[in-house]
Amino acid sequence: MSQRPPLKLGDNRSFRSHYQELRAGDRIAGLLNIKPNEEDLFLDLSERGIVLFPSALAQKLSRCKCFQALVLGQWMVPNTTVVRDRHDMIRLIPRFGRNGIRRVITKQSRHNCGLGINIWDSAEQVYNQACFGSLAYPFVIQPFIEDAVDIRVIVLGHYREAYWRKNSGTFRNNIFFGGKSGPVELSSEQWRLCERIMSRGRFPYAHIDLLVTQEGATYLSEINLRGGLKGARIDHPEYQQIIKELEERFLAETT
Repeated sequence: MSQRPPLKLGDNRSFRSHYQELRAGDRIAGLLNIKPNEEDLFLDLSERGIVLFPSALAQKLSRCKCFQALVLGQWMVPNTTVVRDRHDMIRLIPRFGRNGIRRVITKQSRHNCGLGINIWDSAEQVYNQACFGSLAYPFVIQPFIEDAVDIRVIVLGHYREAYWRKNSGTFRNNIFFGGKSGPVELSSEQWRLCERIMSRGRFPYAHIDLLVTQEGATYLSEINLRGGLKGARIDHPEYQQIIKELEERFLAETT
């Protein structure tokens, strides 16, 4: 096989047209427009040594809340569980009962903006809905934390900010649908938590949602490579400019 300089691709059209000829060391910048039914391409790219920015792991984690719970669950609310089928639910119900867990929330794996989050009075209710086909497997289930503070953290290169979000009309603290927000100062330990989460998921930048309990414990709610900026100090043009600079820097690297 003849030698050639590493390819450096910066858009999805180039990725698609060069896919079969990609070799170890080739670089692709930007989020890949890969459909849910072809996400095995991430595995193929990783096995072939193609370098992605953001990483294949980060892109896959951003797409799937169940995958997030499996990989990053150690930082989530205790007893956060991925439910794959009825057998998982049957095993989970008595465990939640023994731990005094009553109200729970579920997260559908591929929904964003709070659209796939539901609250239930018990795990039994969740089981009933799943049995009759109203709730599709797989999904994430976790104890509902009353009065937790919802914090959105944006880490973008050297840019960092955090702000609380609150919607008094619903447990979904989504300010896009009428909530309020304000700046918040994270503790050094909370920033270290964000750094550990990003390192584990190989996120070069991220939107991180944290839950802070009334007792002061901080847990990961979810993480994404992109997200809404409503409530943030940074505006969309500046945000896009930083992303562009990070991608250009990645493509300029030689190793």
